[in-house]
Amino acid sequence: MGESDNNGKVSREEEEQPLSPAARLFHSPSFNCYIIAILGCNTKFKPDVIKSGLEQTLLKHPRFSSKLVADDGQRWTKTIVNLEDHVIVPDLDPNIDFADQFVEDYISDLTTKPMDLSKPLWELHLLNIKTSDAEAVGVFRIHHSMGDGASLISLLLACTRKTLDPEALPSVPENIQAGSTNSGGFWWFLSAFWSVLRLIWNTLVDVLLFGVTIMFMKDTKTPIKGAPGVEHNIKKFVHRTISLDDIKLVKNALNMTVNDVVLGVTQAGLSRYLNRRYVNSAGEAEIDGGEKQRKSNLPKSIRLRATILVNQRPTVGIQALANMMEKGSKTRWGNLIGYILLPFTIALQDDPLDYVRTAKATIDRKKHSLESICTFSGGVLVLRTFGVKALTIHYQSYVNKMTIALAVDPNAIPDPHQLCDELEESLKLIHDAIVKKV
Repeated sequence: MGESDNNGKVSREEEEQPLSPAARLFHSPSFNCYIIAILGCNTKFKPDVIKSGLEQTLLKHPRFSSKLVADDGQRWTKTIVNLEDHVIVPDLDPNIDFADQFVEDYISDLTTKPMDLSKPLWELHLLNIKTSDAEAVGVFRIHHSMGDGASLISLLLACTRKTLDPEALPSVPENIQAGSTNSGGFWWFLSAFWSVLRLIWNTLVDVLLFGVTIMFMKDTKTPIKGAPGVEHNIKKFVHRTISLDDIKLVKNALNMTVNDVVLGVTQAGLSRYLNRRYVNSAGEAEIDGGEKQRKSNLPKSIRLRATILVNQRPTVGIQALANMMEKGSKTRWGNLIGYILLPFTIALQDDPLDYVRTAKATIDRKKHSLESICTFSGGVLVLRTFGVKALTIHYQSYVNKMTIALAVDPNAIPDPHQLCDELEESLKLIHDAIVKKV
């Protein structure tokens, strides 16, 4: 994980490293951000085995065996890690009632407790209780200054081993980007020139809209818009697992990407959820699948925008950890994320496929813009402007499943499971619309 001299001593450069600008931002009082990762296991945890594995893997990583220097909090320094301080195994009744609700409440409670800055900023909670989809649940809490999602997923993979060969590291698939078959000519030059012009124009427009948003163009007040100070409220975490195969079926039928479909499902789910909330606020009876739900109760021209995180590493996909730790690596470890503002189309569409079509059109345009690079450079301004909102949605694929994870402010979204229902139902409607066309 690092360099050492001939006597095996760790170099001074590895002993102390300055915090990156992004890491300093995540430590500022207003944006003290943590990453919560939930892992379900099909067997009960054996804490001693887990700790032994962490000693051989996680603790060899410099970030997980370093703490902040107490005097200025701007440097990482190597330290001795006591695993008993980081691996928490609460004494729980394995047959506890309402285990899913208990796990949700346990994780929500974690968001209210600050981390001890005198030791490395990570924890692993082992909950040996059976939930609806796991025999045991592990909860990682990691300070965001230690790395972004791409870094941490690479680290997680490096901590695992192949089932057929327990000594072998998992292989990371390479992303091979096809090159252009045209190497010159008038039409190639004209196409390239037009692409550059479009890139410049889209970037200027996006940066201008970003500035206008900061000054006065706020989102429409809706039931899910949090009040000032929402970033300090307790968060509730819920999840729902859907079929990745269904998403791929839509992707292939419409010649899109998985991200296009996921964004379309999100727009559809939020539209259905907000429509339900407006029905309820109007005091009308809620009839599932009935006329009240099919009729749009949404205000016209709702302005609702999402802040989408974009990996700024030049090589896409998950990278091998060894590559990320190399000096000068373009896929280096850290917080290398930019942001794009994405307008959501909130409306009840007659054709469910319109949600993914509009999503693809928006994403395709954003791909021809340098907005995420500009916002990466101005990350402090982005977070100061938009902060941590009342709703965060993550999509994580694994084998043939896609897990939707929501982090919500219960004051703005008191029924997050209902939102999960709407997202799941939206995928079903989009999937069925594709099947009918075949």
